[in-house]
Amino acid sequence: MTHGYTTGTGAGQEPTPSYGIPQQRATGSAAGVAGASGVPGAAGAYGAGAGAVVGAAGAAVAAGASGVGGAAGVAKTPSGRDRYLDLLRSIALVRVVVYHLFGWAWLTVLFPSMGVMFALAGSLMARSLKRPALGVIRGRIRRLLPPLWAFSVVALAMMFAGGWNPVKDPDNGGTWGLVKLIDYIIPIGAPPFPWHIGSKSGLLEDTWAVQAAGPLWYLRAYLWFVVASPLLLWAFRRAPWPTLLAPLGLTAILGTGLVTIPGETGNAVTDFAVYGGCWVLGFAHHEGLLKRIPRYLAVSCSALIMAFGLWWASGHLGPDGWDLNDIPLAQAMWSFGFVVILLQYSPSWPELPGRLARWDKLVTLSNNRAVTIYLWHNLLIMATVPIIDQAYNLPFMQSERATAALDSTYMLWMFFLVWPLIGLAIVVFGWIEDFAAKRSPRLWPNGAKRSANRRRT
Repeated sequence: MTHGYTTGTGAGQEPTPSYGIPQQRATGSAAGVAGASGVPGAAGAYGAGAGAVVGAAGAAVAAGASGVGGAAGVAKTPSGRDRYLDLLRSIALVRVVVYHLFGWAWLTVLFPSMGVMFALAGSLMARSLKRPALGVIRGRIRRLLPPLWAFSVVALAMMFAGGWNPVKDPDNGGTWGLVKLIDYIIPIGAPPFPWHIGSKSGLLEDTWAVQAAGPLWYLRAYLWFVVASPLLLWAFRRAPWPTLLAPLGLTAILGTGLVTIPGETGNAVTDFAVYGGCWVLGFAHHEGLLKRIPRYLAVSCSALIMAFGLWWASGHLGPDGWDLNDIPLAQAMWSFGFVVILLQYSPSWPELPGRLARWDKLVTLSNNRAVTIYLWHNLLIMATVPIIDQAYNLPFMQSERATAALDSTYMLWMFFLVWPLIGLAIVVFGWIEDFAAKRSPRLWPNGAKRSANRRRT
């Protein structure tokens, strides 16, 4: 893909990982870890986990279609939260982590997480803009920057400790390399980082900096959407359909090559166009435009838009096949139609209904720590490799059969290990989100205390 990634070259918005080859396999053992497609054995073993994510999404839509919790559109709940939207955000975060771990291209078709996340953010932004715009923008930026600073301090410290010198970087050297470091403080552009640092036999793979900085493109796009939202909402209220469809038209111009904007500016503009439609769909959801459209008409038109996206993708497959991150126009069309259907069937849940209620605490936790999870998950995925590699040194792992067993399930162990590491990051860094939002710091905000109080009442 040629857009959306912080380096501005070659990688997608959700970069396909190429995580570390375990030490034993690096010395010539059997099968290697295929970062883009996953180990065959691990892929089969993980199918149930991916199915659980899909099942949760399907259950949410099915419940909405049957009218559980109210009609489509946003209704105020006692807590001010719509648990359907919270559930979608949680599913999107899980899908992002799974994609970055296994690199399965079909996940971008199954659930376009980034489009969903931008749509939900747009809906919340429209609700917030009932207050003065400057205060809302300042509040959103304040909530975004401190978690980014914590991540930047750790990432830059690791890069400098590995010997990286931004002044001598061949891609961003000299004074410009130092100036670009400001993007680690305010994400207005693409931050610099080394493509290779350390050695392949080191503790982390030598491309860890590329992978760790991958998620930062989302913060850049989010920041620009937040700044542009007062103007976009003003335009939407006066000309809703042109404002809603304009990003798709801009994506068609950029995504088909009619107009090419070089460098990182082109990446930023393309990101804005690809997901601008989803962001404005969030406005449409909040303003009630979607629920005024007959459901059959909205779903039928969305299906046609999505079909066009898949048709376009079929003739413009990238290096990873059906990975829509490599195909801007297909990504924009598919995400737009997918989000319309999700929001058209949107109930308003003050509580998660039925069997979904068992996931209430995890949904609450993931929503309270969404920025922390998104910022740190790629680095934590890579951190699983040196931890799992220690298993090769255990006494009972010295046989070829034991080594082969670990090789064949390596990606599965990475999947199971990354979640405790994400939990640790939530404890260590998550409270910064509370600090940024001017709330009392909490280590594990899963709503357990609130639920207990509600049960007593």
